[in-house]
Amino acid sequence: MSTASRLPKTIQQWTSKLPTEVNTAVRRLALLSLIGQTILVVTGGAVRLTASGLGCPTWPRCTSDSLVNTPEMGVHGFIEFGNRLLTFALAAVALLMLVYLWNLRKQRRDLFLLALGLLASIPAQAVIGGITVLSNLNPWVVGLHFLVSMALVVFATLLVNRAYGRTGRFMNRTLPPLPSVTRPVMMAVAVFSALSVMLGVVVTGAGPHAGDADAPRNDLDWDLFSHIHAIPAYLITAGTLLAVFLVVRRRISGPFRTAAYLLLGVTLLQAAIGFTQYYNGIPALLVGAHMLGAALLMSAATNAADVARHSPVN
Repeated sequence: MSTASRLPKTIQQWTSKLPTEVNTAVRRLALLSLIGQTILVVTGGAVRLTASGLGCPTWPRCTSDSLVNTPEMGVHGFIEFGNRLLTFALAAVALLMLVYLWNLRKQRRDLFLLALGLLASIPAQAVIGGITVLSNLNPWVVGLHFLVSMALVVFATLLVNRAYGRTGRFMNRTLPPLPSVTRPVMMAVAVFSALSVMLGVVVTGAGPHAGDADAPRNDLDWDLFSHIHAIPAYLITAGTLLAVFLVVRRRISGPFRTAAYLLLGVTLLQAAIGFTQYYNGIPALLVGAHMLGAALLMSAATNAADVARHSPVN
């Protein structure tokens, strides 16, 4: 019998060993994907804040003669190439997730499509990263690179919620009812979080941390856009405080209470970092912390809105 004729049976034997239900491995891969996407934001920030944006001066190679960074390139080459390598690790996690979900691709189409979206977006993100380098760190392309990372954090958060049965069609528990106002408020908070991140990209593009000494800026008024950026942040805080008030007043328990408290903690922390960096000359370390906070905010806001959307109302 030829190899070609044996192939279907071989594949069948191999797939028979894959999970037929969402197990611990699938859940851990989903969580690892979210952690990895958040770390990618941090390492991307490190590239920018250490002026390593052109540590690898070309793309897809690191130099015209080498796929990887060389000792002569110093720490900047190491930082930039390390950030590139992380995308391959995330692609491996997403691919492994798809493999583990193969037998569930019809039954758990929600998980399979989210994992497929994460995998498909990684090459796109790599291409945008390449354009970033080839455009000499154009601030608008750099901003797009960051916004795609934020979108991936959102998708990864939804993947975690679905994998753990917290939300979606396959929830493993009945959620307590919420006041009817909660759902639109949390959806608004999620939208304002995205708007705040977008405006934050504009502020950063006008600020001093360009990723390289010769990289262009967007020539907008940094101080003015900092104040505009703060407007959706105030609305996020107001919506979150209302959600926490309802949790306490109505004695709401379960996942939404946890989500509301988590969102409040992240919101207050992000606000504290933002005000501190504004009044202290935008130090690089605080800018990096603010970028991490942006990823945590998008995840927390997505989680709260997702839980609210799948909770009954009274």
